[in-house]
Amino acid sequence: MSSIILPSILLAYSVDADDAFMFHALRAGAIDAGGLGFTHRRDHTAALNQLALDGAADVVAVSLGVYPAIADRYQLLPHGASVGRGYGPVVVAPRPLRATDLAGLRVGIPGATTTAWLVLRLIAPGAIGVEIPIAPFNRIFDALAAGEVDAALLIHEGRLLYPARGLHLVTDLGVVWLERTGLPLPLGVNVIRRGLGAPLVARVSGVLRASIAWALAHREEMIALIAGEDRGDKALSDHDLIDHYLNLYANNDTAAIAADARRAVDVLFADARAAGLLAASAPIDWAP
Repeated sequence: MSSIILPSILLAYSVDADDAFMFHALRAGAIDAGGLGFTHRRDHTAALNQLALDGAADVVAVSLGVYPAIADRYQLLPHGASVGRGYGPVVVAPRPLRATDLAGLRVGIPGATTTAWLVLRLIAPGAIGVEIPIAPFNRIFDALAAGEVDAALLIHEGRLLYPARGLHLVTDLGVVWLERTGLPLPLGVNVIRRGLGAPLVARVSGVLRASIAWALAHREEMIALIAGEDRGDKALSDHDLIDHYLNLYANNDTAAIAADARRAVDVLFADARAAGLLAASAPIDWAP
């Protein structure tokens, strides 16, 4: 009798602490993968968004803002989300500014397809986005210091590190979004390729859910593991910073995205379409 050979699943995610947190158990063999094989690829956010646009991975951690462009090929997974509840990406500057001052100013952004840039265009439509690679980590801070940009839109751990660099908060997108909608701000999501077929999608989804559950149950162990990674900046290895960051973006919403965050996905896309920032409506399709 011949056995069924299952495909190896290409899983792509960022080098940031929340993604390392989610997928460590699977990568380390700490959970049962149910006979599935996984190939792990790590990259920065804009590159992951492009990978999904190219349809070149089976599961990808992407910016929610890119989903309408990939909805024909990918489903949203109901776990693995990064959700800001009264907080989110921040805009900072070397001098005091208000959000209304951003019109006509150059703002360094982590990528044209990021959720942060989509939301900032809703809040400050006159801002001029200048894409600054998110890697190396300090590149955006160097661009500010050199005057290449007037302000910077910070995602991931950067939102926690700007005060130590003497920068001023201009606006927190999560705060503005909550005031505007009464909803949390969904930022990052995991998506899965439709072409895998419904049975395999469900099977992969279950394994990834188990990996997240393992990390949540072994949180202190995960903080120590992440602190031991070389991510190009000593500050990123600080225990308290990792703990704080995981409190923000690796939590109950990561285990299973809540109903209000799902509703916020609909509102964000509707607002972006109304502002002319997104094309015609794409189906918002959640995998099991």
